[in-house]
Parts: sequence; C-alpha cells; structure tokens
Amino acid sequence: MDKRTTDFGYEKVAFEEKAGRVADVFHSVASRYDTMNDLMSMGVHRVWKRITIERSGVRRGHKVLDIAGGTGDLTAKFSKRVGDQGQVVLADINSSMLNVGRDKLTDLGLCNNIEYVQANAEALPFESNTFDCITIAFGLRNVTDKAKALRSMARVLKPGGRLLVLEFSKPVNPVFSKVYDEYSFRVLPKLGQWVANDPDSYRYLAESIRMHPDQETLKHMMEQAGLERVEYTNLTGGVVALHRGIKL
Repeated sequence: MDKRTTDFGYEKVAFEEKAGRVADVFHSVASRYDTMNDLMSMGVHRVWKRITIERSGVRRGHKVLDIAGGTGDLTAKFSKRVGDQGQVVLADINSSMLNVGRDKLTDLGLCNNIEYVQANAEALPFESNTFDCITIAFGLRNVTDKAKALRSMARVLKPGGRLLVLEFSKPVNPVFSKVYDEYSFRVLPKLGQWVANDPDSYRYLAESIRMHPDQETLKHMMEQAGLERVEYTNLTGGVVALHRGIKL
C-alpha cells in the first residue's frame, strides 16, 4: 500500500485519497463552473486562455490534447483552428466536467473534430508521439503526482510538439500578493456560497493555488520530465503563469 501523502489544499491526505477528494469538488461545481470562472477572475480568464491559444502554434491539421479540459473553452478554440483535417481531444478525469463540456460544445455545433476521453493525466491512454500540442489549463495543481503527469504528457507529444501549462502561480509584487490573499480567502468562498452553494470547494481551490509549485519550480519539473526550451510568462502580475516547453 502506498503510504505517501500529498496536499489537498492545506490538508495532508494519503496519495490514493486525493483523486477522489478532488473529484468530489468538481462534481459539485461542474454545473456552475463557467459562471464562477467569470465571477472569480472578472472575465480575465478569457484573456489568459486567448494568450495560451496564441502561444500554442496550433494550425490546421494538427492533433491537440486539452487535458483537464473541463467545460471546453480551449477545446472550442482549438477545434476551429485545426479544421476538418485536424482533431482535438478533450480529456478530463471528472465525468461531470466532461459531460458539461460535451453538452456545451455540442450546443455550439462543434463536434465533427472533437473526441471526449475520461482520462487521468498521470497515465494518459494514448500512444507515444501522438499530439502536436498539449494544454492543461488550471488542472495541474489538482493532480496527485504532478511529475508523473508531466512525464505522461511528454511521452504522448510528438517530437517538436509543445506542452503549455496555464496555472495559478505566485504574484511577483508582495503588496499585490497580500491583496490577492485577502480576495482568495475572504471573497472566493463567499462567491462559492452565493452562486454554487458550496463555499468549501472554493476554499479548497484557494488553498490548492497556494500549495502549487512556483514559476521556477514548475519550469524545473517540466525540464525533468524531458521537455526542452522551457519558458514561462507571468500574467496579471504572476497571479497566473503560462509555461511552455518543447519535446525535441
């Protein structure tokens, strides 16, 4: 039996317990996930995602994997970019999030080049050297074994392919960091109570952000996973960072 522990927010839990605990959070918030994203970020998450798309280098005919793709914001944009000759796989470990994403994209008329796969990022069910680009947006911090997941992503990338990790990170300005902490721990749970009737899930989300590796640590982890030319860009003062690495 695996006796290792990991972080579930500020709580220490057994390795094998975290995935189930995270699943409960996202089953709870799935139906209000898009609404809460807009409220929590005041719509800025759409800018962060647009920058991710622009940095991806994805073009017509490419095959893209959107891990922890949830409600499909990135998948929708990639679907239009790759065209009929390309393919986008929306993968998420959580069935509730996957179902919300499928329904949303189907309502948008985007279905011809999208595949939906329930998958764990630590053990992606794809052959090696499959994808031209992989993205994981606001999902890596919820993964139990992040290093294993990054290795799994690197394995299924084609040589020359890009991995982009969009994730909450560490603000670079100490004053702004204090304001951000106040917002995260006082305002977010109240929004969660008001909109989703679930303050505990949004308290966990705030805690999970604080426990996620900082910019330089994540860069090193990506390099250790076998990616080259890893770089990152701080967005909104480091509240979010976009890391990009290439498989050579």
